[in-house]
Amino acid sequence: MIGERGRQELRGRALSFRYAFEGWWFALRTQRNTWIHAAVSVVVIALAFWLGISRLEWSVLILTTTLVWMAEFANTSLEAVVDLVSPDYHPLAKAAKDVAAAAVLVGALGAVIIGLLILGPPLWQRLFG
Repeated sequence: MIGERGRQELRGRALSFRYAFEGWWFALRTQRNTWIHAAVSVVVIALAFWLGISRLEWSVLILTTTLVWMAEFANTSLEAVVDLVSPDYHPLAKAAKDVAAAAVLVGALGAVIIGLLILGPPLWQRLFG
């Protein structure tokens, strides 16, 4: 049987998950690029299932996709903090937001290259082989 302390701990953990999903939903509601990431993620996962890629290839795709999502979430949170502390234009605020956006861009470009390397050959074979 779980005691009162155990129930409080479980409630705290459940709230942590709820807050994390609220953050995910906030990003989807407020950032257009998260919808692009979501659509591309769904297409990549569907293609990977259809092509029957290996476990190692799945691992690389999942890791790559996760890193892009993490970069997007970090970018969104940084933009919110910058907007909070610097509501007026400031060159350093702009630099912080631009660098965070560049991190997402680098991750997304890397993910595209990895996706092409993993999915490209079997897709080409399926379609034209």
